[in-house]
Amino acid sequence: MKRLQFLLKDKLAAASLSILVVTIVAGIFAPLFAPHDPEEVHMELRYAASSWEYLLGNDHLGRCILSRLIFGIRPSVLWVLAALAVSVGIGAILGFIAGYFRGLTDAVVMRICDVMLSFPGYVMTLAVIGILGVGLENILIAFVLMKWAWFTRIIRTSVMQYAESDYVKFSKVLGVSDIKIITKHMVPVSLPDIAVIASSSFGSMILQLSGFSFLGLGIQAPNAEWGMMLNEAREVMFSKPEFMLAPGLTIIVVVSAINFLSDALQVALDPKLLASKYKLQGQGPASTARLQGKEVA
Repeated sequence: MKRLQFLLKDKLAAASLSILVVTIVAGIFAPLFAPHDPEEVHMELRYAASSWEYLLGNDHLGRCILSRLIFGIRPSVLWVLAALAVSVGIGAILGFIAGYFRGLTDAVVMRICDVMLSFPGYVMTLAVIGILGVGLENILIAFVLMKWAWFTRIIRTSVMQYAESDYVKFSKVLGVSDIKIITKHMVPVSLPDIAVIASSSFGSMILQLSGFSFLGLGIQAPNAEWGMMLNEAREVMFSKPEFMLAPGLTIIVVVSAINFLSDALQVALDPKLLASKYKLQGQGPASTARLQGKEVA
C-alpha cells in the first residue's frame, strides 16, 4: 500500500502511468477512437494540412494521420508488450529453475544463455529477419529469442538471493515440495525485480521496432506503425516537417513515459530507495526509520 501511495503521489509517475493507460486503451479499442479508416486513400488530399475533419492532416496517400497513429499503437505497443510478456515468461520459468535447483540444471541453462547473449541484439534480429523475411511477426520472434536469455540470467540472480533465506530452508525441512516453495515463497518476493527489469526493457523494444520499421524491415504497408509513418514522411521532412512530428513525438512521449514509470517503480519497490526518497522530500529520520521497519516487516 505504501508503494502504491508513493507512485500515486509522484506526479511524474502518475502522469506517465496515465499516458500508458490511455495509449493501451486507445490501441485496444482503436476502431472506436479512430475518426477514419487508416487505410482509406484520398489522393486529392495528399499532404493536406490539418483541418477539423483531419486533425493531424493527411499523408502521401491522403490517409488520416490521426487514425494511423491510433491504429499504430497495436504493433508499436500492444504487440511489443505481448512479445515482452512471452520473453519474461520464458526467462522467469528458466530463471526460477536454474536459481533454485542449482547444480547441473543451472550449468546447462546458463551455458545456453551465454551462447544466446554472445550475439549482439541487433545482429540476432537482423539474422532472424534475413532467414524468415521482413515483417512484424519475425521481429517479434527475434525479440523473444533475443530477450529470454537476458531475463533468465537476471531472474536467476534474484532467485539465488532468496533461495538461501531461512523461511525457504525451513520449508524444505518440513518436507514442502519444491514446486510449492517456488510458487508460494519465491515468486512473490521476486515479482518486484521482474517488474522492474521488464518495464525497463519495454521502451527499448518499442524503439527497436520503430527503428526496424523505419528501415523497411518491420511491418509492411498498408498497415500503420509509427516507425513506418516516419519513413513515409521522410520525403517531405524539409518542406513539411509537421508530418514527421506526429509519429516522432508519439514515440518520444510513450517511451519517455515508460522510462519515467520504470524509474519510479524501481524506487517504490526498493525499501532503501523508497526511504531515501521520503528523506529527500523532507520526512524526518523517525518517519524514515518507521518506513524501513514496515518494509522489512
